[in-house]
Amino acid sequence: MSLRGTTAVVGIADIHYPRGKAPVGERGLVLQAILEACADAGISPRDVDGFTSYAGGDHSGPVLAADLGVRELRWSSMVWGGGGGGAAAAIGAAAAAVSTGQAECVVAFRGMSQRETGRLGYAKYYFDNNYLPHGIATPAHVCALRTQRMLEHDGVPRSAMRNLVLAAYQHAQRNPRAAGYGKPLDEAGYNASPYIVEPFHLFDCSRENDGAVALIVVSAERALAMGRPAAYVLGAAQGAPGGYSALNENDEPYTSAGFVDSSSGSGVASRLWAEARMKPAEVDVVQVYENFSGPAVASLIDHGLCPPGPAAAEVMTVENLTAPNGLLPVNTSGGNIADAFVNGMGLAAEAVRQIRGTSTNQVDGADTSLFIGGPMAPLVSSVLLGSEQTL
Repeated sequence: MSLRGTTAVVGIADIHYPRGKAPVGERGLVLQAILEACADAGISPRDVDGFTSYAGGDHSGPVLAADLGVRELRWSSMVWGGGGGGAAAAIGAAAAAVSTGQAECVVAFRGMSQRETGRLGYAKYYFDNNYLPHGIATPAHVCALRTQRMLEHDGVPRSAMRNLVLAAYQHAQRNPRAAGYGKPLDEAGYNASPYIVEPFHLFDCSRENDGAVALIVVSAERALAMGRPAAYVLGAAQGAPGGYSALNENDEPYTSAGFVDSSSGSGVASRLWAEARMKPAEVDVVQVYENFSGPAVASLIDHGLCPPGPAAAEVMTVENLTAPNGLLPVNTSGGNIADAFVNGMGLAAEAVRQIRGTSTNQVDGADTSLFIGGPMAPLVSSVLLGSEQTL
């Protein structure tokens, strides 16, 4: 059984504030996002009958169902794995619930309020025993290890990371909601910024925000009957390579973002393309989770969108990565780096906007839009969205 074309995202909401500046707490932000997504879809919040999320959020389906007064709760699930690796998997779980008839209208969501959850720079819930005894205390440390190996051993040029960041900032200049709006960045400014953890400069690192994002998933038949632009789920995959999962310093190949598995010849990326019955070259626009720029480059390589090694320089140019005319437009809202960071879920909303034709950096004729969840995490995930013409 395949998910291809059986479900669609029909409503989205993407709200964010500077770190610690949200007027309400995390639960309030999540409820606001769900209400806005329902209004966007033209449905009553009481018609929602399922909830999916990821990354250890505290707000379960039964709690949200009570707050919203839903008529019947039929689905409530959390994607395990930590970090943003499960971001796309939350959408896949919502699609699976609807496709199999377990629910009819599922919200995939994430909310963050740092007054409640603290800073993300020290994530002890994940790093406790695997890393802290060795002096590795932050996500930046962890991702720097594999990124430095990618640069030194695989020969991926540092310019690939820099150009991804510069493209994100170019997109942010046309997105008035982006944190980087009105703050252009050039190569000299990037190079002059301090190292946070080598090889990551300041601008290689994602932002931290308060906010919430929600996406409404229904059946494809219902979406077509609604008569409004929808983003159809063409494929979704989640998992971890090897057999080590949370012990991901044992991943092989070590420089991957976790979307390939050399031991099995399979992996998240290959399963995604197989389910979608599409090839990487058929993707029009990409939203790739960049907690740091290096893992994002590794994600593009894992998905076959960028060649490995020195040849990455041919694809990873600012011109190629920038909408509307680039060969591979990436993170067209500004992404986690230049727009906002709500554990990466804002990228999913932008993936939907591209299919709808409503992005501030719209790619002309975008029929396929790929959202890649958090890389180099214990579990990673991807989802490919398409227009009605792709069904």
